Amino acid sequence: MYPTRPAVLVPTFIGAWVGEDDRLPLQQHAFADPRAKEATDLMVRVLRAKAAFEAPLIDENNPLLVSPAVFPYFYALVGERNPNLAPRASARSGYSQLACDAFALIRKRGPISKQKLGELLGGGLSAAGSDRALGELWGKLRIIRVDYSHDEGSVWDELTRWAPDKVWKGAGASVGEALSALLSKYVDCVIAAEQEEVEHFFSSFVARSKVKEAVKTLLAARELSYVHSGNKSLLQVAPRKEVFVLRPQTMRVQ
Repeated sequence: MYPTRPAVLVPTFIGAWVGEDDRLPLQQHAFADPRAKEATDLMVRVLRAKAAFEAPLIDENNPLLVSPAVFPYFYALVGERNPNLAPRASARSGYSQLACDAFALIRKRGPISKQKLGELLGGGLSAAGSDRALGELWGKLRIIRVDYSHDEGSVWDELTRWAPDKVWKGAGASVGEALSALLSKYVDCVIAAEQEEVEHFFSSFVARSKVKEAVKTLLAARELSYVHSGNKSLLQVAPRKEVFVLRPQTMRVQ
């Protein structure tokens, strides 16, 4: 949504809205920039229409916006393989009991605002506690933000109810298939990138060793190639080769 410090090699939604990448506000300063409000209003309309989905990258206020066609591949990397099963609290699962209670409420009641969820979970629950529970669920795409209002804040719903087709398509895709598809889309989006930059971006979702292996596979399949710029070797989507077919000339009978 916004630029980050340190920078991440990825386009920003507010940059697309403004039409340039100079003097764009960081998330911490967005409240004072009228352009950020306009971009946020558009983003909310896009989410409501399911024309885009949010994936966790940094935090709720600076998410990664993903097209519907690409979103299942992100789910394959970070989502649960059996989304029908409710999360259970344990150190191994990564879910706290508070997160499990929050999920049960969302599954039972449907879309609910963060403010209302905090009230139902307990009057003494802090805002930080609510954010932490929602973050645990969103981090594994058990829930997704579906709306926002200035009065109540973010509204969350269970992802399998909001977009079941995307969930099941993602759950059925292998990590290798999903990562290869996303790598190709990413490199095509940024035009060219150092492998270190590609690995840094995807390390938020999957082990770095898997990213290296996927890049190696795409290079071997000639889906990606290297282009040299100065003393740097950059990854790019391999140029499509044009094939010319000679047509036989028509013989004229005198």
